[in-house]
Amino acid sequence: MSEILSASIYFGVTVSIVGYCLGLWVNSKFKWGILNPLLISIAFVILTLLVFNIDYESYNEGAKYLSYLLTPATVCLAVPLYLQLHLLKKYFVALSVGITTGVFSSLISVTLLSKIFQLTNEQLVTLLPKSITTAIGIGISEELGGIVTLTVSAIILTGVLGNIIAVGVCKLFKIKEPIAVGLAIGASSHVMGTSKALELGEIEGAMSSVSIVIAGLLTVLLAPVFANLAF
Repeated sequence: MSEILSASIYFGVTVSIVGYCLGLWVNSKFKWGILNPLLISIAFVILTLLVFNIDYESYNEGAKYLSYLLTPATVCLAVPLYLQLHLLKKYFVALSVGITTGVFSSLISVTLLSKIFQLTNEQLVTLLPKSITTAIGIGISEELGGIVTLTVSAIILTGVLGNIIAVGVCKLFKIKEPIAVGLAIGASSHVMGTSKALELGEIEGAMSSVSIVIAGLLTVLLAPVFANLAF
């Protein structure tokens, strides 16, 4: 059975889609933040590969085609941004300061923790793009000599965590302004966080989309600076 499944080019795509659909169903059934559809689909794929003794390379032969949808999916986030363009113009200074602060917070925290835990420069640059979308993060990691597979894992983990705890954190610190909520979620947990922001409201989703774009560009510019810090 494992040989038949691993030989099929449709296996990777099918198990990924089935896992995500299962995650959506479980999430809608129980309404628990920790039951994130992406987290459930990851667990489902891992369990399936273990049960049928299929290696990652065979699975990825089919699943890799889903990665091609990352870029157009990210571009589609421009739609809610366009609908709220008047807010972008009105609060331009506040948006710029907020997103820039979020990017610096991410890069500085990664750098400081890397020094505390005595990580190598390779490990540092691997983790620097953790809070931006995968399409941009992969490019930064490759350019700076990081471990791309671990970068992707860090980005996914950051996004899933942000998706799960974003609402709770905003409630804890009494952040109620839709613009502030959207900016915070987008700057810290990229596209996965933005999916949660879109659930909260149109303004939150649009502002989170703004954060993804600007945070990505700023990280491209600033990551090499932090990567060259003395270790």
